[in-house]
Amino acid sequence: MKEIYLDNSATTKVCQQAVEKMVEVMTENYGNPSSLHRKGYEAQKELEDVRKTVADMLSAEKEEIYFTSGGTEGNNTAVFGAVGALKRRGNRIITTSMEHSSVIESVQKLEKDGFEVVYINSVDELTNVITKDTILVSIMAVNNETGFINPIEKVKKMIDKANSPALFHVDAVQAFGKIPLKPKKIGIDILTASSHKIHGPKGAGILYLRKGTRIVPLHYGGEQEKKLRPGTEPLPNICGMGTAIKNLPDMNEELQFMRELNSYCREKLKDIPNVHINSDTDCLPYIINFSVEGIKSETMLHYLENRGIYISSGSACAKGKKSHVLTAMGLSDSLVNSALRVSFSRYNSKNDIDELVKEIANANNTLAKIR
Repeated sequence: MKEIYLDNSATTKVCQQAVEKMVEVMTENYGNPSSLHRKGYEAQKELEDVRKTVADMLSAEKEEIYFTSGGTEGNNTAVFGAVGALKRRGNRIITTSMEHSSVIESVQKLEKDGFEVVYINSVDELTNVITKDTILVSIMAVNNETGFINPIEKVKKMIDKANSPALFHVDAVQAFGKIPLKPKKIGIDILTASSHKIHGPKGAGILYLRKGTRIVPLHYGGEQEKKLRPGTEPLPNICGMGTAIKNLPDMNEELQFMRELNSYCREKLKDIPNVHINSDTDCLPYIINFSVEGIKSETMLHYLENRGIYISSGSACAKGKKSHVLTAMGLSDSLVNSALRVSFSRYNSKNDIDELVKEIANANNTLAKIR
């Protein structure tokens, strides 16, 4: 059975170049980057090479790049770190109702601790809720379930206009490597990204912290990453991530390829009765969210899995729970309960879409409908 993998927003296949680099670092350049001998120095050089690669990608400075274990740790560090640093200057946190669970659950914890959390549905609403006692604004660049692109370039002006001390955090996990990101130009204070969404290994992530910005660390016990993220750096994972970044295709060419796949998929899906596309046409084309109304998401997911086709019923981190993103969008329960997410990578083709659509059509004809 041929395997068709269309769940790339959950994780991606590690590119061969990254695999080879990781093996090299694990078997040859295996020193601890903090060690003072030659093996440590060589490992430190590898680490700093990746730091420069990431900095160049973001048009940032090397000193503004820190390594984490991934998007969730990065988002937790950003949220709790920013609030910890500014808690004497205010009590309000603003985020959207469609953030990743690593942000939503972090601000919910802070809400229980006494902070005021305001949830907005669009960036345009920020003007009406940001105040002088707002200390954090956290808004994702691209939604992980629908591909919706937030106009994050508007946010810094709104913060400044309100004369707010708020730090601006952007979860760029689904955007990094896919659309241009220049945090300094946009006015982002903290940006987070993850290796395993760009054909790098799991266990490595990025935190950009604008020069001069202070946040409180989550972890203690070492000098690594300037004490912001202490602990021995997982050098093989980090080097795998750096190699994956170096081997990313041309961003504009890749975006055009994704638009073609996305458009082709939309046209094919339209021919199937009861299919409703939930992602707007101006969403990031790497992702398309749709519902086959009348068939539960999990039922369809396993039907396709048995035929070698892998997609998602939403965010992988939600593990099948009802989507808070689609609910916040105002979709009916029947659409939310039957929602599916297809997410593309450079390894996909129109043939993959043909197989997907054929099997969805078969399922639509044979599976029991929700009553």
